[in-house]
Amino acid sequence: MSGGRGDKNSEFRPGTWLQGTGPECDIAICTRARLARNLQGFRFSPCLEPDESRRLYDFVSGRLRQGGLPEQLNVLDLEPVDELERSVLVERHLISRELAASKRPSGVAVDADESIAVMINEEDHLRMQVFASGLQTEAAWKRAERLDDALMQRLPMACSEEFGFLTSCPTNTGTGLRLSVMLHLPGLVWSEEIDKATNTAQKIHLAVRGLYGEGSRALGDFYQVSNQQTLGRDEMQIQGDVLLAVGRVVQWEREVRGALLRGSARVRTLDRVHRALGILERAQILTSEEALGSLSALRFGIEEDLIEGFTIAAVNRALLLSQPGHLQRHTRELLNPEERDQRRAQLLREVLGCAP
Repeated sequence: MSGGRGDKNSEFRPGTWLQGTGPECDIAICTRARLARNLQGFRFSPCLEPDESRRLYDFVSGRLRQGGLPEQLNVLDLEPVDELERSVLVERHLISRELAASKRPSGVAVDADESIAVMINEEDHLRMQVFASGLQTEAAWKRAERLDDALMQRLPMACSEEFGFLTSCPTNTGTGLRLSVMLHLPGLVWSEEIDKATNTAQKIHLAVRGLYGEGSRALGDFYQVSNQQTLGRDEMQIQGDVLLAVGRVVQWEREVRGALLRGSARVRTLDRVHRALGILERAQILTSEEALGSLSALRFGIEEDLIEGFTIAAVNRALLLSQPGHLQRHTRELLNPEERDQRRAQLLREVLGCAP
């Protein structure tokens, strides 16, 4: 849908993970391939003394700045970056919450469209992330593989013939590959089948996590599905496992959405979508959780042609700008929680073009 309400702030760039394009993009928001790597000659990051940590960071960041990689990366040193800007990087999925809180010398190397982010000195010395919009497991993996091959030419990676790549946490040892897909699953949540879907995924050794990965809740009906096994499975097997499981969940979500739009269930679904719109149009105070829940319902309504005059691009912008870091950076002031909730309600009306 183009035109209509929700085309303000068109210059805002949400990053590759929230582009809203690619295969199955109405349900599969993005695919991420993450590789964990460590260097020979250094202890794992959590064990490093401060001077060792500094040497590691300087060595890795220097090699990344040399150029000649298949992707042009800009290295950001996180030491001088304040808490607000670190939270923005977390919200954009460029760094983890653990790296944002780290006191070690650390950084992140990012390409121009934020489709690649290489975390330096996190739990592992290197954590390479490649994002692809929609359901694109092969494309994300192939691009990650090219970057990995190039970095192995300039960095001495720690590897064992018996175990594969050595990692700080044994659950990543082997390929070091975590292939994940972020899914928007309001149908399964509203029909109370999400626990069944989550249990099914876990039975085939897949992890199901929230919006910001391990330890986070599934706010806004967003879930990340990823492989748990990295040892004893090669990259192609992992890709096949994830693609098969995610394909089943996507199909399940489509079937449930169809059921929610038929018969007496349709009225309840319409009511839920329009109540969410009413909140976004009229609420004077909105918490992050309330905003994500309402935006999830609005997104569902747009995708299923239940509501007119809004765009998915506007909902994606609103989703990101409603997060505490982006909200405060947008307003150019530090806000306490109550002030954030008030400003969030106002900002979402502006972004979506809702009635005052």
